Formats: sequence, structure tokens, C-alpha cells
Amino acid sequence: MKVQSLKQPMGGVLLACLVAVGAVRAHAQGSSAQDQQIQTEVSKALDAKRFKDVHVAVHGQIVTLTGTVELYGYKEDADRKTHHRKGVQGVENLITVQGPQVDDVQLRNKLAEKLAYDRVGYGTTAFNAISIAVQHGVVTLGGVAYGPQDKDSALSLVSYYPGVRDVIDNIDVAPPSPMDDRIRIEEARTIYSTPQLSKYAMDPAKPIRITVVNGNVTLSGMVDNQGDKDVANIRANTVPGVFKVINNLQVAGASDGR
Repeated sequence: MKVQSLKQPMGGVLLACLVAVGAVRAHAQGSSAQDQQIQTEVSKALDAKRFKDVHVAVHGQIVTLTGTVELYGYKEDADRKTHHRKGVQGVENLITVQGPQVDDVQLRNKLAEKLAYDRVGYGTTAFNAISIAVQHGVVTLGGVAYGPQDKDSALSLVSYYPGVRDVIDNIDVAPPSPMDDRIRIEEARTIYSTPQLSKYAMDPAKPIRITVVNGNVTLSGMVDNQGDKDVANIRANTVPGVFKVINNLQVAGASDGR
């Protein structure tokens, strides 16, 4: 009787272990099948020439992307496409950008020129003041954009430019404000219609940029001489409703503007 009483509990434990092992195997098989399905879907989403050297691995519904692309924007595209696949719980983007090597100074100058003319024709060019710095191919964008579309446009322009390895987004978007919109328009009219400054109105890039946040005006950009900078400051202060004007205009040829 004692032997039987010992065998019966051991048999129950063995049965429970077998059930548990079966459940673990079934779960593992299910997870493996789900990972395989995700890998298939992600691979289909990345079936394009620009992703030809990108590799996909999936474990526990977490997708790891490795390999290389030519442009930083392609790396971001791969990330977005992967996140949008059903069942994906996370993405580890280890893709490296192996496009052309470009000197930092040259890259910054090219990007600054492109950004200066970005959004020309949309009526917001004069109201975007976006700064740019480049170190080892990593581009940092800062400053203030008039709206989300202006910010997105600047980020996209930089992301798809050859030589950019990474992009750090520090751009702020000016908060919506009817009062600020009125001040922006009045500032642009006042500054660019001034006879001494009217020459700048001919440039589509609008060299004098006007940022307005909560009634505070910041002037940035480049002018030809100190006299133009001073006149812009005086004219900016004449607009009704302005709380303060910060004059950050650079003078061409000055040491702080090179």
C-alpha cells in the first residue's frame, strides 16, 4: 500500500510535466510560425531595389533589420514599412548607410542651399528659420518651422541627400496663432517693402527670415551690410502687437557670418 501511494503522485507529476512540455512546444511552434509569417510579410514590403542589401530576421515578433542602403532616407523607409506590418511588436534597425563620403563643410553648404529654397511657392519660406550642423555625416537640424509640413519637408530633403549618415531632428514647430500669423504677414510686408531692403524681396529664398512665437519676433538670415541689419530691426519694431524683436541677422563677410 505504501509503494502504491508513492507511485500514484509520481505518475501525476509526470503527466503534468508532459502536459507542460507539450504546451511549451505548441507555444514555441506557434511563435515560430508567427515569426515566419512576419518575416515573409516584411520581406515582401522591402522587395525593392533600394532595399536589395537589407536583411530581415524575426524573433518573438521583434524584427531586426541589417545590411546596407545608399541613402539615410532609405533606412527610414525600411523602418516605417516594417512597423506597418501586421504582428510586428518592435523593430531594431541596424541598417548602415554606405553612400558616398562627403566632406562635412561641403555637405553643410549644399544642404543649407537646398533648405534655403525649400517650400518656395508655398508662401511660408520667409517664416522658416531652420539651422543646420554637420559632424561626420550626421546632420542636426534645429530652429523653428512655420508648420508641420515645413518641418517634414526639411527632414525629407536632408534624409535623401547623398552623404547624410544620420539626421537628428531638433526643429520646433511654431504653435498655431491667428495673432502670430497677422504679425508674420505685417512683418514681411513692412521689411520687404522698405526701399533699402526691397532688393531682398527679389530672392525667392527670402534671405531675411521672420520667426514669430507668441508675439516675439526673431530675425535671422543674411544681409549685405550692417546698415541693412539695423534698418530691418527698426522696421520690425514698428509692427503693432510685437512684444520683442531679436535681431539675429548675419552680415555677409563678417566673422560670425562666414
